[in-house]
Amino acid sequence: MTHAKKPDLLRDNELIYGRLLTVDEPHLIQRYNKALAAFGLKPTKLKSFQIDRTGFSPEVAEECGDYDYLDPNEVNRRFIILTPSQIDLPVVHTAFSNTSQLMFEFMSKNQRAIDALTIKDVIYGEIEDSVPKVNDIEDLLSISQVEFKVLSAEDVLGKAAELGKLVDRLKQEPDAWRDNAMLTRMVELAKICGDIRENALVPDQVIFRHNAYWTSHFGGLYVFVDPDMTTVISDPAAPGFRRSRPWQVSYLSINDADKVFKFLATTGRIELPRASWIEASGYLEHRAEMVVRALIRDAEPDRNLTDVDKVWLQTWIQSHADLITRDGDFPFLNAAKREIAQLGHLKIEDVFPTQRFLVIRAKPDHPDAWLTNRLISDFVPSDFVSRYIFNKQGFYKDYDGFSDAWRSHVVDVLKTTYLKDKVAFRTRLYGLTD
Repeated sequence: MTHAKKPDLLRDNELIYGRLLTVDEPHLIQRYNKALAAFGLKPTKLKSFQIDRTGFSPEVAEECGDYDYLDPNEVNRRFIILTPSQIDLPVVHTAFSNTSQLMFEFMSKNQRAIDALTIKDVIYGEIEDSVPKVNDIEDLLSISQVEFKVLSAEDVLGKAAELGKLVDRLKQEPDAWRDNAMLTRMVELAKICGDIRENALVPDQVIFRHNAYWTSHFGGLYVFVDPDMTTVISDPAAPGFRRSRPWQVSYLSINDADKVFKFLATTGRIELPRASWIEASGYLEHRAEMVVRALIRDAEPDRNLTDVDKVWLQTWIQSHADLITRDGDFPFLNAAKREIAQLGHLKIEDVFPTQRFLVIRAKPDHPDAWLTNRLISDFVPSDFVSRYIFNKQGFYKDYDGFSDAWRSHVVDVLKTTYLKDKVAFRTRLYGLTD
């Protein structure tokens, strides 16, 4: 995935590469460079840069002119761990939406080893799967699990394993304690590794399941996994679409709103529009406002929207009634609100397929909730707030096409709504507490 250098407006407001960890201590920069060298990359000359959970640095990417320096072929992702605190960082550049989750699982399952190793060393390696390159959908479907191939620059891992074997020999062979060369080697290794009975230096769990995800391959493709069926949702032009494993994979075109909606509903991944969550969340009001803002953008792309308030929006709606009616989404949302207030729910089967996505959200307690909300956001591009929260790649692509006036407006809205209190915003609108 190529990246133009993103405008400073996003950076200045921490809307891209926000909440990263600054690396400016010489010994940590030196360790980072050892990992880069192990990957066959040039060392960084930067005296300070930021990293995400995987060790990706936007500044290093800019310096070497390659945003995929830790992601060659966008598969078998590399990682660099300088400190255990990386577990709390976001992942800001990846070809797979589940990279973040896999890194989190690896770091939490192997916390003791990571704590001990990073005192003296840098941990690096690859999230390795069964394919070196993705040429078609079959390559993606063949990835059922990944293995973390873990190395360390000073080979503390290898030395800990060697020391472990020598300790076993000492315990099991009656005369081993007479072997002076062996004892000397153990002392040398212990100086590097410490007491391995106390320090768990070797990661316990390195194999993890590769479940539902979105990937940037083939213009963006979703894989959902159910007990008896895997579902791929993508552009039908993707190589291998409907041809790879048709007996166990269901293929849906991302252009077919009706089929995608039915899949999400029948597999229990969405909440249908009911008063129980719609009224308290303000979801329809949020969608309606986003629809109107997008219409203003299309009608008057250069308008300065800095001080727009509810009264101004109402006046604009009244004076552009024809445009609003022709588009249809705003009147639909108002009608939906009335019907839900009267009946307690909306008769979804009567709704035009693309408009159904305006009034649903992912079931908050479903493991695929974030991925489902991401998919929903592909059908509601006018809602740039949802796009930003669940679908950053889509948001940044949209943003590249915005006028300067609209960019400023988008940043303002995100700052005054979502960024003010992300957790509260996600809980109210999407029911997500995690």
